[in-house]
Amino acid sequence: MLTNKIVVKLNRKTFIQKTVGAAILTVPFYSLMSCSNDDNTDVPSIDHPDAFDCLANVASAAAISSNHGHTLSVSKTDIDVGTEKSYTIQGSSDHSHTIVLTVASFNTLKSAKTLRIESSLDNSHRHDVTVTCA
Repeated sequence: MLTNKIVVKLNRKTFIQKTVGAAILTVPFYSLMSCSNDDNTDVPSIDHPDAFDCLANVASAAAISSNHGHTLSVSKTDIDVGTEKSYTIQGSSDHSHTIVLTVASFNTLKSAKTLRIESSLDNSHRHDVTVTCA
C-alpha cells in the first residue's frame, strides 16, 4: 500500500506572513459584518429612566455602535426649536456620517426619552446612534 504524504514546512517568516495576511483580511470583514446596511432610519425611541431635561441642557450621543471616534452634540436651542436638522458625526474619525433629527425626534427628546437613529451609509458602513439628554 502506497501512502502519499504531503509535508509542509513553514519557517518563521512564512508563518508570520500568513498570519498577518489572514489578520488583514479578517479585520475589514469583521468591520463590515458589524455595521448595518439596512436603509431603515425609522427606529423607535426607547424610554431612558435616568434621562435629564433636554430643554435645560444639550443632547448628545450616549452610544454609537462600532464607534471609531464619532461624536454628536445637539444644542438645547435646536431641541427647543424642533425643526428637522442634519448633523454630522465625524468627531475624531477620518470620515463623517450624517444623522437627521426630525420634528418627531425632537419631540421625543423633549419628553425626556432616548432616541435611536441610524447614520448615513458612508465609507461602506453605518452606525446606530443613541441620543439622550445631558
